[in-house]
Amino acid sequence: MLRILLVDDHILFRKGVAALLSSRQDVEVVGEAGDGLEAIEKARDLLPDIILMDIGMPKCNGLEATRCIKHEMPHVKIAILTVSDDDQHLFDAIKSGAQGYLLKNLEPRQLYDMLDSLARGEAPLSGAIAIKILEEFTRPQREAVVEAGVGEELTGREIEILQLVAEGLTNKEIAQRLCISENTVKIHLRNILEKLHLQNRIQAAVYAVRQGLVDETGS
Repeated sequence: MLRILLVDDHILFRKGVAALLSSRQDVEVVGEAGDGLEAIEKARDLLPDIILMDIGMPKCNGLEATRCIKHEMPHVKIAILTVSDDDQHLFDAIKSGAQGYLLKNLEPRQLYDMLDSLARGEAPLSGAIAIKILEEFTRPQREAVVEAGVGEELTGREIEILQLVAEGLTNKEIAQRLCISENTVKIHLRNILEKLHLQNRIQAAVYAVRQGLVDETGS
């Protein structure tokens, strides 16, 4: 059972999300907050598993609240759910410790998938947003990434999966796109990391961007 805290200053939006989540047997909305200060207090009292956080709120905005909550309770997963696609908001949110960043125009199914991704320890992001993050936050480590051609040659399927990882898709979404099982995706990803001598999927995504396997503009 995932325990969710909803944080948004628009009551109708909060209630709408709460109604959507009420249809899930594995999700419980344990509380709601209308501003960042209230979110911090509710997080301390309720210790939720996941917080869905808006950015623009009175008293204390979502970015400040995220920083405070992640400092005190690093185990709590926070996903930004906002109308803002501003690059600075995106980068500040990730720097503050948010594990996900999605816009409010998503479909209910995408909201459910986002929660499932967070529960699995993945970071739900749209493809364009994922590339922005990679470009902004991996520059210092680019020189540490293995040079092209050092590792074993990737198969066609492994290249496909590497491209989708770089586009921000979760293992579940990759499995659906390629009509294979999620476990098969995990096996391919493990093989990719071993062949390229990389540590995680973020480094793999950076490698894909550097090798021109994805469009860095997100178009």
